[in-house]
This record gives sequence, C-alpha cells and structure tokens, in this order.
Amino acid sequence: MSHTIQRHHTSARMSKIARFGDLIFLCGQTSSGTPFADVASQTREVLGRIDALLAEVGSQRSRILSATIHLKSMADFAAMNASWESWLAGAAAPARTTVQAKLASDSLLVEITIIAAA
Repeated sequence: MSHTIQRHHTSARMSKIARFGDLIFLCGQTSSGTPFADVASQTREVLGRIDALLAEVGSQRSRILSATIHLKSMADFAAMNASWESWLAGAAAPARTTVQAKLASDSLLVEITIIAAA
C-alpha cells in the first residue's frame, strides 16, 4: 500500500503541515512573540494556530494523538497547563511530552508540535 505525502505551506526550510495517509504532522507552532506576553496568552495563541492548521486538512483537536511542548522555563508549566487544559476540555487527552528548551527567540515562551489523525 502506497500513500502520497502531502505538504502544505512549504518553504525551503519546512512545511507547516505534512500528511501521510491518515496521519497529520504539524511543525512546531509558536506565538507571534509579542514582547511582554505571558505564557498563558502565548499558549492560547499557539493553540488557535493549531486549530486553524488542523481544520485546513479536515482534522480537529479531538483527533490529536501526540503533542510535544517546549517551554522556555519550567516555571511556566502550571500556567501553560491551565491554557492547555481549558482548550482541550471535552476532547480526549493525547500522549504528551513537555520539556524545557531554548527557543528560537528570547520573546518566545512556548512551542507546540502536534501529530493528529485525519
């Protein structure tokens, strides 16, 4: 059985969405990095971007299989979780990993990577 790989919003560096069969892979989503934004507001912005990308390929948050969350500081873990849990309410919780990481910009506090089912 052969599946075609579909890529969306592709540049020389990456694709925002890659689909293989019934699996959807989103690149790491970040906020716009507004200075002085807290992790809760950045997380909400990121989750909105995830919703939009999943909808574009016919999926939704209830179909998320796995999430990898990168936090600039683990001191933000509880605040990020509050936004995450509010957003996920009513949907099945995916497998998830959260790590502390140096992100691409000092103003970024959170980055989330998703794998979902179509």
